[in-house]
Amino acid sequence: MSFFFRAFRHRNYRLFFSGQLISVTGTWMQSVAESWLVYRLTGSAALLGVTAFCSQIPVFILGAVAGTVADRYNRHRIMVVTQSVSMVLALLLSVLTFTALVRPWHVFVLAGCLGIVNAFDIPARQSFVVEMVGREDLLNAIALNSSMFNGARVVGPAVAGILVAAIGEGWCFLLNGLSYIAVITGLLMMQVPRKRRVRQHSAFRDAVEGFRFVARTAPVRALLLLLGIVSLTGVPYAVLMPVFADSILHGGARGLGILMAASGLGALGGALTLAGRRDVRGLGGWAGLAAGSFGVSLGLFSLSRNFWLSVVLLVPVGYSLMVQMAASNTLIQAMVPDALRGRVMSVYSMMFLGMAPFGGLSAGYSAEHIGAPATVAGGGAICLVAAILFRLHLPSVRGEARALIVAQGLAASEPPPVSTAPVELVTIDASAPNRT
Repeated sequence: MSFFFRAFRHRNYRLFFSGQLISVTGTWMQSVAESWLVYRLTGSAALLGVTAFCSQIPVFILGAVAGTVADRYNRHRIMVVTQSVSMVLALLLSVLTFTALVRPWHVFVLAGCLGIVNAFDIPARQSFVVEMVGREDLLNAIALNSSMFNGARVVGPAVAGILVAAIGEGWCFLLNGLSYIAVITGLLMMQVPRKRRVRQHSAFRDAVEGFRFVARTAPVRALLLLLGIVSLTGVPYAVLMPVFADSILHGGARGLGILMAASGLGALGGALTLAGRRDVRGLGGWAGLAAGSFGVSLGLFSLSRNFWLSVVLLVPVGYSLMVQMAASNTLIQAMVPDALRGRVMSVYSMMFLGMAPFGGLSAGYSAEHIGAPATVAGGGAICLVAAILFRLHLPSVRGEARALIVAQGLAASEPPPVSTAPVELVTIDASAPNRT
C-alpha cells in the first residue's frame, strides 16, 4: 500500500494534491451546472456544442505559445496566476446567475476566457509534476493525479445535480470559485527551488522545435494521433449528456449528475489501475485496447433507453478513456527530454482538449439533425477503427520508443526477454492527465 502512495513522500506534492482535490471537485460541479444552464436557457443541443467549443478552442489555438511559456518561465508562478484568474471567472459567473442577468452569450464568453487560462495552465501543471516528485515517482504521481481528478469527477457532478435541482446553478459556480482558495494556498505554501531557464533561441523557434520533435518521433506521433481522433469523435459524447439525461432517459438535472458521476467512477477505476504499476511496460498496448473498448462502450450506451442501464454502461466508457489518456501521457513524458517537456505536453493538450471543441461543435449540430444516439454511435465506431489501426502499427515503433526512454535514463538499455512482452511498447517509470 505504501508503494501505491509513494508520491506523497514529497511535501510539495502533498500540498498540490490536497488543494487540487478540493478545487477539481468544484470544477466538475461548474462543468455540469454550466451545461445544464445553457440547455435550460436555450433547449438547444447545438448550443451545448458551442459552449464546449468556446471553452476548449483556446487550448488548440494557444497551445504552441503556452508550451513555450511553460518551458521558458517559472511553472509554479504560472500556476498561481492561472488559478487566481480562474477563481475570478467562476465568481463572476455566479454573480450573473444569482442576479438572473445571465444570458447564453455570457456563458460563452466566460467559457472562452477560462479556455485561455487553461491553455497556459495545463502544460505548466503537467510539466511541474516532475519538479515536485522527481523522475522516480513520476508514474505514481500521474496515476494519483488521475485518481484525484476522477474521484472529484464522481463527487462533483453528483453534488451539482442535487444543487441544481434544489437551489439552482449559481451555487455551483460560487462553490467552484471558493474552491480555488485551497489550490492557491497550497501553491503558495510550497518550497520550490528557483530554476534558471535557458533561452538560447527566439520564442517562435522554441515553439517550432516542440512540433518538430513530435513530427519526427514516430511513437509520440502515433499516440497523439490516436488521442486526437478519440477526442474529436468520441469524447464529445459528454457534450450531449444533457440531451440524454433530459430528452432520452428522462432523468432531469439530477439524472445528469448521476450519469456524469458514473463516467467519473469508471475513470477513477482506470486511474487506480495505473497507480499500482511500477513501470510503463505494455502501456502502448493498453492505450490501443482502451481506445477500442471506449468505442465499443459508446456504441452500447447509444443504444440504451433505460436510465440505470445507461448509468452502468458509462462506467466502462470512463474507465477506457482514462486508461488511454493516462497511458498515452505517461509514455509521452517518458520519451520527451526535460527541455522540451512543456512544449510537447502542450501538443498533447492540443490533441486531447484542443480537438474536443471541433468535435463538440460538430456533435451538437449532428445531434440536431440525426439525433444524439446516432451521433454518439458514429463517434464510437470511428474510435474502434482508429484503435485497430494503432494496434497494427504498434510493433513498428516499439524499438524507437525503447531507445528514447533509455536515452532519458528511465529504462535499462537491454530489452526484456521476448517471451515476456508480446505487444508491449516500452519500459519505465513516468507521466499524467489534467484538469480542465
